Amino acid sequence: MSTKRTEWADVPCPIGRAIDVLGEKWALLILRNATVGMKRFDEFRADLGIADNVLSTRLSRLVDARLLVRVPYRDGGRTRHEYRLTAAGADLLPVMHALAAWGQRYTEPAEPAEPMTLIHRECGHETNPGDKCVHCGRTVDRQDLAWLRPWRSPEPVPLAEPVAS
Repeated sequence: MSTKRTEWADVPCPIGRAIDVLGEKWALLILRNATVGMKRFDEFRADLGIADNVLSTRLSRLVDARLLVRVPYRDGGRTRHEYRLTAAGADLLPVMHALAAWGQRYTEPAEPAEPMTLIHRECGHETNPGDKCVHCGRTVDRQDLAWLRPWRSPEPVPLAEPVAS
């Protein structure tokens, strides 16, 4: 029995190619955290409870796939890297929103929890990813959106802006 990972990067099917990038365990959770502004290795590790070697590998693959970009910063006398969303990473918002809706509908948490919602910050109401707010009808850009994850915080968290890659 082979444990080698099947490669889908060069197949004609766009779903197969997307799974090649996003189908690894932890990839979408790392991208979810980057979407709400998490940037540093230690933050990802602490939040996800992921082993250093696994996190390092996943972050490198997401950088190689151009979903995240490494941005150097100084920590005392040492240079380290933050991981920031690129436009390609930020464009996964509707996918993550769809996964959240599917998970809400077809899975059960151990403890009851209110659903995760996308909030239009200007009017304060729930909306969907797209060009217009479903409540007020105004045009909605990424900087106008926040995620409300009630099991984490009662306050909506603004979405991180992508950086140029």
